[in-house]
Amino acid sequence: MKYRRLGRTGLKVSEISLGSWLTYGNATESDSAISIIDTAYNLGINSFDTANMYARGEAEKIVGQALRKYPRESYVLATKVFGKMGEGPNDGGLSRKHIFEQLHASLKRLQLDYVDIYYCHRFDPETPIDETLRAIDDLVRQGKVLYVGVSEWTAQQIQEALGTADKYLLDRIVVNQPNYSMLHRNIEKEIIPLGEKNGIGQIVFSPLAQGVLTGKYKRGQQAPAGSRAADDNSNMFMDRLLQDDVLVKVEQLEKLAKQMDVSISHLALAWILRQPNVASALIGASRPEQVEQNVKAVDVSLPGEIIEKIEIILA
Repeated sequence: MKYRRLGRTGLKVSEISLGSWLTYGNATESDSAISIIDTAYNLGINSFDTANMYARGEAEKIVGQALRKYPRESYVLATKVFGKMGEGPNDGGLSRKHIFEQLHASLKRLQLDYVDIYYCHRFDPETPIDETLRAIDDLVRQGKVLYVGVSEWTAQQIQEALGTADKYLLDRIVVNQPNYSMLHRNIEKEIIPLGEKNGIGQIVFSPLAQGVLTGKYKRGQQAPAGSRAADDNSNMFMDRLLQDDVLVKVEQLEKLAKQMDVSISHLALAWILRQPNVASALIGASRPEQVEQNVKAVDVSLPGEIIEKIEIILA
């Protein structure tokens, strides 16, 4: 495994991180999820990601249970706050009340005293940004949160947060978790330049585009049994990704990967890691062998001519 500094911080995270969205506490049984986490840890992955709303807290419980046997200083654990955790008017968002209550609920489920990274899972237009940042800054000062992050915020929202933090001398955002893959490149225009300028690293999710960049989905064929598309045909993300124009690009990328004697997954992950501002690519897994395969991408180097060919295909 290889490690990178996270933004302007001294924290180092593995180039491949392991997430728990749509799997732990939901589609993947507890024993299997723990086996996957153990595999990741033993392969050198030190960066693990979850959220309070994943399976309404069940994912946090499993991640906490799995990591509890390892020295606390040996891994970096992130969780999130924003999503609805109940039916009450204050059971979601980024108010001081919700942040305070959810961080402590997360710590209880994780069986930990602190989390390394605490993400604002989405932007909350109903809460003043200074209220949100001051609440998290208080948790940082209490030693319950080490680093502040956001996920899927716009460049304008992040810039506003940085200005607010500087104005009131609050802990700054140092990590962003956006959607980024060969098939979803929105962050390249504004988010990455903003991150490079302000010392904000990216830990990107869905680097394999919901599994489409594994090559498992073929034009004119039904989705493989047990795949995400087969289990959830109403998923709007999958519907968009399984269009013929997208799958043609995937076919061409797969041919290019074969020329390099690597899998298309390795090509897709290596392409993401070509970005210096990206600290880690966040993968999901329903089987240990998926983790074993994906970590090999850190050893794949893409020559300039290959990157140029990829650009032609994606264009």
